[in-house]
Amino acid sequence: MLTLDFHPTGRHFLQIPGPSPVPDRILRAMSLPTIDHRGPEFAALGLKVLADIRKIFQTTQPVVIYPASGTGAWEAAMVNTLSSGDHVLMYETGHFAWMWQKLAVRLGLQAEVMGYPGPDVWRHGVQAHLIEQRLKADTGHSIKAVCVVHNETSTGVTSNIAAVRRAIDSARHPALLMVDTISGLASADYRHDEWGVDVSISGSQKGLMLPPGISFNAVSGKALEVSKKATLPKAFWAWDEIIEGNKSGYWPSTPNTNLLYALSESCDMLLGQGLDAVFARHQRWSEGVRAAVKAWGLQIQCADPSVYSPVLTGVMTPDGVDADAVRKLIYERFDCSLGTGLGKVKGKMFRIGHLGDCNDLTLMAALAGCEMGLKLSGVKLAGSGVQAAMDYFSSHAAVVLQRKAA
Repeated sequence: MLTLDFHPTGRHFLQIPGPSPVPDRILRAMSLPTIDHRGPEFAALGLKVLADIRKIFQTTQPVVIYPASGTGAWEAAMVNTLSSGDHVLMYETGHFAWMWQKLAVRLGLQAEVMGYPGPDVWRHGVQAHLIEQRLKADTGHSIKAVCVVHNETSTGVTSNIAAVRRAIDSARHPALLMVDTISGLASADYRHDEWGVDVSISGSQKGLMLPPGISFNAVSGKALEVSKKATLPKAFWAWDEIIEGNKSGYWPSTPNTNLLYALSESCDMLLGQGLDAVFARHQRWSEGVRAAVKAWGLQIQCADPSVYSPVLTGVMTPDGVDADAVRKLIYERFDCSLGTGLGKVKGKMFRIGHLGDCNDLTLMAALAGCEMGLKLSGVKLAGSGVQAAMDYFSSHAAVVLQRKAA
């Protein structure tokens, strides 16, 4: 008989790079009674979450909220700003950048893909100077948008978005800048306004610590103007009706009421801690995890230390070792879920998520599971990653809210 009881004794260690563990506070908020999405109570909730999420994106511009996944927000960004046959420049840093390009083609856009020159295209961040060179060569301004991924979840690479904005400006090119920050938002520093992003795309299931089901477009004034002339078909995704309805706290279609309760709680948690503190703790966790990987003597998927992700670390297994078999063993023996390698790196690496509702001991348990699993899989380790991580965390104190001991 098929059973859906996936919960053995103790805590399951969900260490994939999203969906991330949902804190108890957010689960409780989601359990509140569903209210009338046309009533006055909902308007108060809607206005609050719309104001709070702008603070998370660090913008004063509209943020459009959809009852959808991040893939929906990709599509929304494109159909609101582009017309059939438009030329877009997309920079490939990993599997999700590649998937976004695939979506663009299916929408009828002309997607030009560029990436890091050489065989290690998925081990580096966006090279802004290459974008600048390409845009300078586009003297007729046929390229309508530049699309990049902020934090590439498949590889553990975080690209410099401010540098991409400078490259577009230096080329004196009018192309829109669209950025996927689905896994970066609320984990890695992200500044929609300051970095001159035209459309920022994100989702609920990563740093915001919610279940999947909400996605976002943060929209610049320039993007709103462009949207008035864009002709790709859109109805559900159209910004204009949603932004108009949002002025009074409502949506033109049915919003996901209980997930908006959860989003309100998430914003309270993040803004209560302060975004700088949130970014600092993710950075610290990432450095502790990387200390473990280096002690094991294994390579990190991201080859450039200047763009290591604070959200996840990609661990490359030695030649001849199936990373998915290692993951399977760790899951079955130690009840710990790790991210699989995707696309070109499937079977060659696994991903350790260190985002959202974590702490030092959560990560120590996950690293212990990884170390045991690697040894049981026959991987020769140079040293103890668990000890290296303990040494790092114990010698680099976290900035935490002070609690009085009982």
